[in-house]
Amino acid sequence: MLQALIFDVDGTLADTERDGHRVAFNAAFRDAGLPWHWDVTLYGELLAVTGGKERMLHYARQYAPELAAKAGFDTLMRKLHVLKTEYYVQLVHAGHLPLRPGVGSLLRAARASGLRLAIATTTSPENVSALLRASLAPDAESWFDVIGAGDVVPEKKPAPDIYLWVLERLGLPADDCLAFEDSGNGLKAALGAGLATVVTDGEYTHGHDFSGAHAVLSDLGVPERPAEVRRGDMHGRCCVDVDLLRLWHDKIISKK
Repeated sequence: MLQALIFDVDGTLADTERDGHRVAFNAAFRDAGLPWHWDVTLYGELLAVTGGKERMLHYARQYAPELAAKAGFDTLMRKLHVLKTEYYVQLVHAGHLPLRPGVGSLLRAARASGLRLAIATTTSPENVSALLRASLAPDAESWFDVIGAGDVVPEKKPAPDIYLWVLERLGLPADDCLAFEDSGNGLKAALGAGLATVVTDGEYTHGHDFSGAHAVLSDLGVPERPAEVRRGDMHGRCCVDVDLLRLWHDKIISKK
């Protein structure tokens, strides 16, 4: 029986990357006096590296190796990440990063139906809290039984660690859950933990390899904007709802 839904955050709950995290990184670089600027195209390439601190380190090693080799560089990266998070939270609170179509209605319906909710993400807990409170409700964090975020596991996606961490704390087997992702790395992480996964791709992830996903959609859909289905049977529905997820889950389990 389907008992829980586990969501990634960036790109899945909301389109946060291009006009959120990217903008916040550039503001932090500016304040620190660094001549770094991540344009839309470059940032898309950098997203292959999961995790903000890891992304900055990768960029520095490639484009500013002398700086990356200096003593105290790790401290600089940590300070930059804190500053970047502050800018990101400001953008969220200003309403610049709304939830993707269908996300809010699905979360509310899932709660009402008795399904448990969880989050498995590599973004920081501060980022998650800000997005949930601004986009759903002041108490939205309490909607989720488990929030796995940031550095709670040693290896980030595409490693399955964060999903395994969440499953352990939910006390559920993977077969009782569905995961929601938007990227190839996220899908690999979820599949690596044994989770059936629904993908809603976006601007930066449209061309990723989503082999193994149960469904690949443009979004979770709303009546005014039906989700474009690239893989997965919608059974005549115009949006993804709890009944459809239960149907999908039953079909997945019956094949095992």
